[in-house]
Amino acid sequence: MNQKQQNTQFDAIVIGSGITGGWAAKELTEKGLKVLILERGKPLEHQTGYIHEFTPPWQAPNQGLPERELFAREYPVQSKIERGAFSWANRHYWINDRDNPYQETKPFRWHRTDVLGGRSLTWGRQSYRWGDDDFKANARDGHGNDWPIRYADLEKWYTHVEKFIGVSGQPEGLESFPDGHYLPPMEMTALERALKQRIEAKWQDRRVTIGRVANLTVPHDGRGPCQNRNICNRGCSFGAYFSSLSSTLPAAQKTGRLTIRTNSVVEAIDVDPRTKQATGVRVIDAQSGARTTFKAKVIFLCASTYGSLQVLLQSRSAAHPNGIGNHSDVLGRYLVDHHGVAAFGEVPGFEDRNYKGRRATGILIPRFRNVGGQDADADFTRGYGFQGGAMRDDWTNTAALTDDFGAGMKHNIARPGKWVAFLGAFGEQLPQAHNRVTLDESNKGGFGLPQLRFDVAYGDNEKRMAVDAGKQAEAMLKAAGAARVQLAPVRSLPGTSIHEMGGARMGHDPATSVLNAHNQVHGVRNLFVTDGSAMASSGTVNPSLTYMALTVRAVHFAVAELKAGRL
Repeated sequence: MNQKQQNTQFDAIVIGSGITGGWAAKELTEKGLKVLILERGKPLEHQTGYIHEFTPPWQAPNQGLPERELFAREYPVQSKIERGAFSWANRHYWINDRDNPYQETKPFRWHRTDVLGGRSLTWGRQSYRWGDDDFKANARDGHGNDWPIRYADLEKWYTHVEKFIGVSGQPEGLESFPDGHYLPPMEMTALERALKQRIEAKWQDRRVTIGRVANLTVPHDGRGPCQNRNICNRGCSFGAYFSSLSSTLPAAQKTGRLTIRTNSVVEAIDVDPRTKQATGVRVIDAQSGARTTFKAKVIFLCASTYGSLQVLLQSRSAAHPNGIGNHSDVLGRYLVDHHGVAAFGEVPGFEDRNYKGRRATGILIPRFRNVGGQDADADFTRGYGFQGGAMRDDWTNTAALTDDFGAGMKHNIARPGKWVAFLGAFGEQLPQAHNRVTLDESNKGGFGLPQLRFDVAYGDNEKRMAVDAGKQAEAMLKAAGAARVQLAPVRSLPGTSIHEMGGARMGHDPATSVLNAHNQVHGVRNLFVTDGSAMASSGTVNPSLTYMALTVRAVHFAVAELKAGRL
């Protein structure tokens, strides 16, 4: 990766190098603009930077077990990430919590990476289009402001993104769960096929499908297919899953118009009070502490939801005394995430069936509650979907649960374990003004910048929704033949899902939103924000594909405006 510090003038600056920043850089450079990426994290090279990608378990440091003292001292937040996304194999991707603290009015998890490529290296890769109902919900039920766009505004951009990143999946023909452009789907296990048949036979409004995931099932655009190792969060030298490091950034570099500057902490964005346009970005070098201002005609803020909000809040001036876009104390408010509950059960009768490899996705049941309106028996607003799977216990669980030892234990762990099925709900959180993040001036972080303070909690609607989701999950598993079904709270703490959204929401009115329909900051027409902070609601499916589609759409609009002389 190149890093030119002597040049401070560019056509466009992109703040952040993750899922949206990579896309902004790719589209801007391919449109002919000279682009600078500013990344606060450390440099990381595709392939060579994945230092433990091929490390076998028997060579893992500390035998692969958590280094408790180190994790408690340096990574007390990051090490609590669910689903094993933080481990000895990729610890160097994640931010050091001790050096980068934040404040909590209520308990909150802020999961952050600290390398080039950001969380595009560690995301779960679930890639779903939002349906029109997701964009209409705020206006229909009065929670949150009306989205200024609908599905039709994003449809072609979803396709544009899917064709490049490569999404494997199965079309289902559901209006509320739009189909996209897919590579061949991954295969369900025998039990998952049975779950599908049994659940769909009992409930006509429910569909069980394979997860739509940004993992390649066939070679695609110079990248190799998934090897079914399911160690994606270590990094993938094959490029078999989408990350900016393996896909969008190399595409941008091929143009010869991209400069990448890592270890660059953004202090603020400058706005000219006369023209009301953003003129540049003030940057602190994380290694030397030196300050530099970079200039550009257009700026894309893609630093992840809370990173972008921090930059906007810090960018105070006479024209923007409370931060850029904070016209009516909206900036930093209406934060949303996904919450949920999970159900697990053992399913007998498939002991003669097995599968090969470690598939990098699961199954999904799209939202079926309150679709298009309010169900008569629902005591909550909005809805939820389920992600899950059915697989056999491996030898580690079998060994832990067996009462035997010696030859008997060896015999037991040499055989596949019992079949286990689970369903985990992803529930929508209603936008509420009191769920917010602010700058805490009394607690300074690195370089004297104020820390963020989170004041976010799930409300009564989310709690009632979780109860309903648990009942439905339990009923579906039992209908599919599961025994010993148990419920467990998951994602019960805001931030845990890492589906962070809101704070600089899109809208029609500058008095109630920060961005317009093209992700422009109201009143600063050459500043675009296209990551999760732009979201006006959370929907029920994973949001990253929507972030990417919004980014591409905004870039094409910005370039047209630039060429027309309006930026």
